[in-house]
Amino acid sequence: MAAIESFSATHPGDPQPGDLIEIFRPAYQHWALYLGDGYIINVTPVDEGPPATFSSAKSVFSRKARVRMQLLKDVVGNDTYHINNKYDGTYAPLPVEDIIRRAEYFIDQEVSYDLLGNNCEHFVTLLRYGEGVSDQAKRAIGAIGFVTAAAGAFSLLGLLRSRSRERQY
Repeated sequence: MAAIESFSATHPGDPQPGDLIEIFRPAYQHWALYLGDGYIINVTPVDEGPPATFSSAKSVFSRKARVRMQLLKDVVGNDTYHINNKYDGTYAPLPVEDIIRRAEYFIDQEVSYDLLGNNCEHFVTLLRYGEGVSDQAKRAIGAIGFVTAAAGAFSLLGLLRSRSRERQY
């Protein structure tokens, strides 16, 4: 397996139209789809105030997103990114012309957003493959399940411990 090279706004690499772009934010990854000529399409939170980015806490709680065509370098900012078509082994990419046509249809549209079920990775994989998938969401759902199970186990232990104390008196 070839090493994945990191790029930045000052070292842009050579993405091709239809490529998935994984942008590394401090606490998570943001996903976009490369359109060509330096532009990407991605989803950004919808709110009444100044434009937010997915590096803000607003993105986690937003239920709506706006699809935007923006310059890759502006979206990446000081972060790094990979060209990451990681699902190509599982899903066949649609023809590039179809990917771009589908992407252009959504520009400036408001779409529903859900961190676990309909996030930025789901959006761009739907454009590229015709199916929305997100490893990031699967990991988060798995972590939530683990925390819930652990909390349940601790609650059960506490209940058993309190009942055993009741019997002593």
